[in-house]
Amino acid sequence: MSSSPLSKKRRLSESETKTGSYCSSGKSVQADLREAPANGMAKNGNDTDIDEGLYSRQLYVLGHEAMKRMQNANILVSGLRGLGVEIAKNIILGGVKSVTIHDQGVAEWSDLSSQFYLHEEDLGKNRAEVSQPRLAELNSYVPVTAYTGPLSEDFLSNFQVVVLTNCPLEEQLRIGDFCHSQDIKLVVADTKGLFGQLFCDFGDDMVVTDTNGEQPLSAMVSMVTKGCPGEVTCLDEARHGFESGDYVSFTEVEGMTELNSCEPMEIKVLGPYTFSIGDTSNFSDYVRGGIVTQVKMPKKISFKSLHSSLPEPEFIITDFGKFDRPAQLHLGFQGLHEFHKKHGRFPKPRNQADASEVLAFVKDLNEQAAPSLKREQLNEDILKELAFQATGDLAPVNAFIGGLAAQEVMKACSGKFMPVTQWLYFDALECLPEDNKDALTEENCSPKNCRYDGQIAVFGSDLQTKLGQQKYFVVGAGAIGCELLKNFAMIGLGCGQGGEVIVTDMDTIEKSNLNRQFLFRPWDVTKMKSDTAAAAVKDMNPSVHITSHQDRVGPDTERIYDDDFFESLDGVANALDNVDARMYMDRRCVYYRKPLLESGTLGTKGNIQVVIPFLTESYSSSQDPPEKSIPICTLKNFPNAIEHTLQWARDEFEGLFKQPAENVNQYITDSKFMERTQKLPGTQPLEVLEAVYKSLVTDRPKSWADCVAWACNHWHTQYSNNIRQLLHNFPPNQKTNSGTLFWSGPKRCPHPLTFDVTNPLHMDYVVAAANLFAQTYGIAGTRDRASIAELLRQVQVPEFTPKSGVRIHISDQELQNANASVDDSRLEELKSLLPSAQQLQDFRMFPVDFEKDDDTNFHMDFIVAASNLRAENYDIPPADRHKSKLIAGKIIPAIATTTGAVVGLVCLELYKVVQGHKRLESYKNGFLNLALPFFGFSEPIACPKNKYYNTEWTLWDRFEVQGIQPDGQEMTLREFLGYFKKEHKLEITMLSQGVSMLYSFFMQPAKLKERHDQPMTEIVTKVSKKKIGRHVKALVFELCCNDDSGDDTEVPYVRYTIR
Repeated sequence: MSSSPLSKKRRLSESETKTGSYCSSGKSVQADLREAPANGMAKNGNDTDIDEGLYSRQLYVLGHEAMKRMQNANILVSGLRGLGVEIAKNIILGGVKSVTIHDQGVAEWSDLSSQFYLHEEDLGKNRAEVSQPRLAELNSYVPVTAYTGPLSEDFLSNFQVVVLTNCPLEEQLRIGDFCHSQDIKLVVADTKGLFGQLFCDFGDDMVVTDTNGEQPLSAMVSMVTKGCPGEVTCLDEARHGFESGDYVSFTEVEGMTELNSCEPMEIKVLGPYTFSIGDTSNFSDYVRGGIVTQVKMPKKISFKSLHSSLPEPEFIITDFGKFDRPAQLHLGFQGLHEFHKKHGRFPKPRNQADASEVLAFVKDLNEQAAPSLKREQLNEDILKELAFQATGDLAPVNAFIGGLAAQEVMKACSGKFMPVTQWLYFDALECLPEDNKDALTEENCSPKNCRYDGQIAVFGSDLQTKLGQQKYFVVGAGAIGCELLKNFAMIGLGCGQGGEVIVTDMDTIEKSNLNRQFLFRPWDVTKMKSDTAAAAVKDMNPSVHITSHQDRVGPDTERIYDDDFFESLDGVANALDNVDARMYMDRRCVYYRKPLLESGTLGTKGNIQVVIPFLTESYSSSQDPPEKSIPICTLKNFPNAIEHTLQWARDEFEGLFKQPAENVNQYITDSKFMERTQKLPGTQPLEVLEAVYKSLVTDRPKSWADCVAWACNHWHTQYSNNIRQLLHNFPPNQKTNSGTLFWSGPKRCPHPLTFDVTNPLHMDYVVAAANLFAQTYGIAGTRDRASIAELLRQVQVPEFTPKSGVRIHISDQELQNANASVDDSRLEELKSLLPSAQQLQDFRMFPVDFEKDDDTNFHMDFIVAASNLRAENYDIPPADRHKSKLIAGKIIPAIATTTGAVVGLVCLELYKVVQGHKRLESYKNGFLNLALPFFGFSEPIACPKNKYYNTEWTLWDRFEVQGIQPDGQEMTLREFLGYFKKEHKLEITMLSQGVSMLYSFFMQPAKLKERHDQPMTEIVTKVSKKKIGRHVKALVFELCCNDDSGDDTEVPYVRYTIR
């Protein structure tokens, strides 16, 4: 873990000191801000550095500029119930300048259903004061203060953003007017049971610098016409992707060079490869080339104050299936405030008299409403449900609204992404019982003075008992896993008799996890994620029965996660970061017929999918298209973007420091290595043996000086010699058969580099390459650049002259058609030249596995230098270390707000699963993008139906066959085939288990005769050459069948029970 600048004293400017102006209040508990660390920013003069080790994944979402603006913002969060603590948690993790939490209330039983930093022993204590030390631990860069006094105007003036939760409407209006007049940004958030509300006022002159957070698009230009307007045509390699109204700028245009110095121009799209720009009639003639790039233009938005917006609201729709709901709820929430104003409390759960009174208030409000808001017909059922749930407090709804609200705070501070304009309403009434809502009586939903009272108010005590008995498997304890476990503990999942939550994750905690995996602290770094997360949620709710494992899920661990394990589960929640593991768990859930809650995030985007046995399709039923790969020839000879040079650098890393060392070790230890290598396709046998020969003979270093010499020579090969050879084959002015320049369009003409020991980038490369090369041989290296420079001066670099007759492929098609044959004589020569494995018995190499997050291991040093040198060869703009790490390390951008919101939605689906909802339309798959903001919900896709004869079946169905007969003998193949003929009128034409073919109609008669009378398990063992584990209760067979008319028919798989 790299050290953070925690001990550096902050130098407060005049504008920064106002946070401390209320330090003297007797009602605040506060860390001394004068000594507080600088929010992840080390201050060196005017330079500010963000702690990239901590914030790396979030920086890829927000960018440095937005983060720096956030780090100048002091935030007030008022109301520290479940919603308030969720918002505060996300903002603190995000890294603002300071957070003050405000509450004048004390902890009650109903708070414990979602306020994860309150414990039973805290009942009766001030919520803000109790939560302050626990919130302060989340991010050592963000001072957290508790304040319990009134929200006076003087006090409010200390903040850039004010967040109100659990706040009466009169107080919201008073504070809203003051904030609007003082240009203090305001967020109001509220939840009532399954309902949520969010309001934003960011002032008259809010400027958004980036409305969507997407990378600016760019395209290569092939033609620009002179005219008014001028028309631009892009190369037809890929669609440009621009939209009318976008702004673009040009670089590298030859001929019409005026474009290169133009201000950003607005465009009108004419087609997928064409668009028009302004007047080009007076410009020079276009000759060739050019890159057009989208420019993000600032957008100004004017917000109305809460007072002005309340009677004439503008809504963001969260669910297009509930188009009329926001206006109804807007009036409904006001009705609740009227009721509270009159009675000093909210309506009691399921109390008809209270609900009728709220409805009467809403009717009055509707009568007086402005025409734009007034409803012809009020949805009385929805409004009564809102009244019934007014004291409800659900962790999943707070997680969802809390994630949204915290993202709005970040937008307010940074100007990054499009804010909510201005009202957002949400409900999840599908979570209520599908049929028997009458079971929710006033008595059943009344407070029980227990930690689940906020949830019992909505669902009654029967569901609470059921939740406690559930046994769930959480796969992964990263960001999504931490949020799932927190929500599970809050709602009481697995907290009762027979209940359990099992979590597995084989990873240890790293510093970069702390920014969003909120159950972990700096002192947990290097500990196991699953153990630490389990202990953290046990502290939140001591009743939770949680077991932590450190196993990867997959075929290797099916002895642990066997039939008994899966059959005992009620469901699975995935918290995984790769598609393969997701698909594996999906297959297991389909086989064991268990519900699966699936979710994922990418920056501000998130999705959830619910998989219900016999009802929905599975996760694997639909797949994303494969990622577009970069053509080999582009990487080898014709890069035109930094992504190409970074992929090339990654391939270099593997090909220099990992694969050769692995191959050498296999050559020494594995007697079959040579035999296997010779069976490889194409030129691979020669390439592998050449690399082994180089590693063991020609390039093998005896000292550190040899490693430096190797790095210097390799630098010359890659950045000078190979480029000179390429230009020898294809000179800069060469033309193709059609008369166009060879070096045009996507082909950028390179130039060789000259090594210079005083050039920092050249030295970066040599230092990293020499150290990594030395590591593979177990030789000690050094970072001392002066001593390395001295060694470089002694290196004799061989003279290079480009050769004629060297073949360079210009397309992947040409590469495939070349069908290169292996030079057998060279292969035999290498075999004879290589030292024998016996001679090398005591020699081993040390392969280097790429690790992007350790800044001391030379890995990213090498990637950045190697990529940027190649970029310099081809005049491609270089990438800094931060961007290089994102692309080369294939990092998934992540932020706590999205994770919190997505997992909130997952846990709303969990309520439905536990209750056993049967209707497809009750469930919701969801997609959100908090940057836009956009929300889309749809009912899951039903599992497709298939048919053989008159029997319908889906992916959830199978043939159940008892392998062991009543007489204790196992079924033979002949009996198995006969069973299907007799019972199902199906003639099996092919039968397989995994990748093993057990039977086929075209099998040789002798083999068939032998297998016919063998037990099925014996055939499986023989064909697969693997023993059947004792933990395996059943085998899965796949069938191809003909029906009685001889036609091929699709049928389910077979579950063949053997124990």
